[in-house]
Amino acid sequence: MEKFKIWLRKNWSTAILVSIFIVLMVSPDAKAWLMRQIISTGVLNSKIEEKKAESASASNPVAITENLSVRNQKGEVINTSGLKGKVVFINFWASWCPPCRAEFPSIQNFYDHYKTNKDLVFLTVNMDDITVNGKIYLKKEQYSVPFLVPEASVPEPFFNGTLPTTVILDKSGKIRMHHTGMADYSKDSFYEEINQLLHEQ
Repeated sequence: MEKFKIWLRKNWSTAILVSIFIVLMVSPDAKAWLMRQIISTGVLNSKIEEKKAESASASNPVAITENLSVRNQKGEVINTSGLKGKVVFINFWASWCPPCRAEFPSIQNFYDHYKTNKDLVFLTVNMDDITVNGKIYLKKEQYSVPFLVPEASVPEPFFNGTLPTTVILDKSGKIRMHHTGMADYSKDSFYEEINQLLHEQ
């Protein structure tokens, strides 16, 4: 024991780093906190594509023909095909996913900022195998974003299996942003891009 104390006095910084590493390995909340510090820099954010001429090209977003169908907690089914004329923010997440946990406070802030805007629809789609885990997570963290689950298989243009994934549709149903991985959705620069989409005809 005395040898350990001597070693600890000489190598205290190593001991602290090892302790931090162990906590990060075993605690999803600790991982999420660290990732939140990274995304707060904004370097991982994706940009919403600018509106282009109507002719379709490789670089021009095209309206997707697939429909995403989700169900809310009241059992009501929402189809993206029925949301033309609105900007749609879609986020695929799971309670066990540290990057999802990392970005969720920014999604809640974004939701709080725009929830009264009738031209913006939030589809926060839970991908937990056991649905109740997602509900428990939202309740524990006191998040009020809509809780939705897929009603049918999710078309690949929306989601290919990577969590988190965020998709933004413009009023015509075109995908204007498709971002895999975590990001910060509470930045003023992101709000400016959303406002531009909301003002498009």
